[in-house]
Amino acid sequence: MPAVRRARFVPNVIFLLLASVGLSGCASAVIGVGTVAVAASTTEKGFSTSVADTQIRAKLTERFFKSNFSLVTAVDVSVNDGAVLLTGKVKTPEEKILATKLTWEVRGVREVVNELQVTDSSSIKDIAKDLAASATLRTKLITDSNISSLNFSIDVVNGTIYLSGVAANADEMNRVVAHARDVRFTQQVINYIILQTDQRL
Repeated sequence: MPAVRRARFVPNVIFLLLASVGLSGCASAVIGVGTVAVAASTTEKGFSTSVADTQIRAKLTERFFKSNFSLVTAVDVSVNDGAVLLTGKVKTPEEKILATKLTWEVRGVREVVNELQVTDSSSIKDIAKDLAASATLRTKLITDSNISSLNFSIDVVNGTIYLSGVAANADEMNRVVAHARDVRFTQQVINYIILQTDQRL
């Protein structure tokens, strides 16, 4: 994943939190790279961008509040130039997936890195297979020249692939779904992808 710009925030709009967490100890080593990508560089950011990021954070907090109040206190949100980093701890894989879905629904979000840790992983049957499926699908999206891979998030739980993000058109969305269905160990594909033409908050 390419590095995303980080800036020295105006004091009243500092929302930066670094963490490296995942569904398990082995998962954190993989997705920890996402944290570095979102928070690693040092380019100055303008005031207008800071304001836009603050608005994204406020809208996302509102969506968390309306959909699942526990996400408001469990999830830490960092927004940098439209790239959103989610950290913290949630109880279930479903809450982690919901957080990703709700984030993509906010206007102005262009990338989502979800590093939420699931505290109750008892329902997760085979983390290794899920991680392998996620990595395989991500590779397929990256190597498909007709897909902007950074516009999509992938979560895999017990062989079910959850897709979220923003597609430029129906054709791109269908290509992403088709790749997901072709991944080994896939039992089901849940599509939360929205189109660029859809109304976002």
